[in-house]
Amino acid sequence: MSNLEKFYIDGAWREPQGLQCRDVVNPANEEVVSRLRMGSAADVDCAVSAARRAFANYSEWTREQRIALLERIVDVYQRRLPELGQAVCTEMGAPLQMAVQMHAGIGLGHWKANLDILRGYRFEQRAGKSVVRREPIGVCALITPWNWPLNQMVCKIAPALAAGCAVVLKPSEYAPLSATLLAAILHEAGVPPGVFNLVHGDGQTVGAALAAHAQVDMVSFTGSLRGGIAVAQAAAGTVKRVTQELGGKSANVILAGRDFADAVRAGTMACLVNSGQTCKAPTRMLVPAARHDEAVQLACAVAEAYRVGNPLDDSTQMGPLANRAQYDKVRQMIAAGIEEGAQLACGGAALPAGTATGYYVRPTVFGRVNNNMRIAREEIFGPVLCILPFESEEEAVALANDTPYGLSGAVWADSLEHAANVARRLRTGSVHLNGAPSDLLAPFGGYKQSGNGREWGVQGFEEYIETKALIGLDMPA
Repeated sequence: MSNLEKFYIDGAWREPQGLQCRDVVNPANEEVVSRLRMGSAADVDCAVSAARRAFANYSEWTREQRIALLERIVDVYQRRLPELGQAVCTEMGAPLQMAVQMHAGIGLGHWKANLDILRGYRFEQRAGKSVVRREPIGVCALITPWNWPLNQMVCKIAPALAAGCAVVLKPSEYAPLSATLLAAILHEAGVPPGVFNLVHGDGQTVGAALAAHAQVDMVSFTGSLRGGIAVAQAAAGTVKRVTQELGGKSANVILAGRDFADAVRAGTMACLVNSGQTCKAPTRMLVPAARHDEAVQLACAVAEAYRVGNPLDDSTQMGPLANRAQYDKVRQMIAAGIEEGAQLACGGAALPAGTATGYYVRPTVFGRVNNNMRIAREEIFGPVLCILPFESEEEAVALANDTPYGLSGAVWADSLEHAANVARRLRTGSVHLNGAPSDLLAPFGGYKQSGNGREWGVQGFEEYIETKALIGLDMPA
C-alpha cells in the first residue's frame, strides 16, 4: 500500500520527520507486507498545529455543511468497503468476509449513526432564563488499537467531525493499512485540510506527545489499562479531557432453563469472534453448578467445530491472532490456566490442525474455573472461554461483579424482565439481554478499570462537546 511512509497532515501526504521504520507483518503467514515510518514529537507538533488552524474555521461550519460532509464520507466509504476489508484482513488476520462485513461494516454504521445524531441534535436549549449552548471541544487526539481498527477509529472520528472538532489520529502501529486507507477516503470525500490528520508511531513517542500537547483539548484513548494510565498521567499537566475505553473481563450469567443450550452456544461463539480479540467478549461464562458439565460439553462442541485457518478461505471462521506478542501472551495464559488446576476441556496452546506458520491458536474452553485464577481475572484477549459454576443467583451476581473491570456483560434468563432485573445489579457499562446484538446508538464504555467516558450514540457524540451558559439570554421553550 502506498503512503505508509508518509503522514497525512494538513490535507496532504507529507514526509515524516521521524526516521525509524518498522515492518508490517501479515499474521496469517508471518510475511512482511510493507514498511511503516514511525513518527516523532516534531511530527505531532506539525499535525496539531494544522488541526488548530483548521479548527478556527471548521468549528463555525453550519449543521447543514457538516451533514453534507458526512454524507459524502458515507458514499466514498461505502464504495471502498472491499478495500477496507482487505486491509484489515492483511494487517490483523480477520477472515476476509468478516473483515468486509463486520470490521468495515461497523465503521460504516458509525458514520451513519453520527449523521443521524447530527441531524437531530439540539445545540442550544433553554435553561431557566438562560441558554445552554453546546460547542465543539477543539483539537482532539485519537489513539486507537489494532483489534477492531476501523470500528475504533471511526467511532471516534465520526462524532468528532460531526461535532465540529479537528482531529489527529494515531492508530496502532500493528494496524496501519486500514488507517492509511481511511485517510485517503476522507481526503476523497473533501474533508478540509487540517480537520483530519494522521500520524503513525508508537505510544511511548507519538501517543505520549499527543497526550501531553498543550494545544490538544481532548484525548480519546482505546487500549490497555497500562496505556490508559500513561495517557491520563501525560494529559494531567494540561488539564485536558481524557476518555478511556480499556480492558474487560465480561461475565455471561446464564440463568435460562429452557434456552440453556442456546445460551451456552451463543456465548461460546461470542468469545471466538475476531479470534477472541474483543474487549467486551463474554469470556467468563457463569452457569448453575448442576449444569456445569453440560455447559462444558456444549461449549466444546462449538469450539471444536469452529473452522480455523487461512483468512482468505471463504470457509474460515477464525484467522490468526493479530501479532506475535499477542500470540505469545495467549499461549502463556493457557499454560497458566492448566498450571492453576482449571479443567482444559478442549483446545490448548498447540497450533490448530493444518497450520504450520502464522499466529494461530486453537479455540480453548476451560471448565471448573474459580474466580481467583489468573485466567478468570486477567484479560487474555484470545479465543479462550472460562466456565465458572454458581449455586445461586446471588452468588452469580457477586461473581460477575468480582472483577477490576466493568466494560460489558450478558444475562440469559427465561424472561426479559428477569434478565433486566439481574442486569441492573451488575457493575458494568452495558449488558446484553437474552442474546441482544450491539446497538450503535446505545452508549459503550466501562466502569472501574475499564475506563471512563462513553463512545457510540448521543453520549459518545457529547464527549466531543463543551457546554457554555449564555446567562440572561432567553429563548422560546
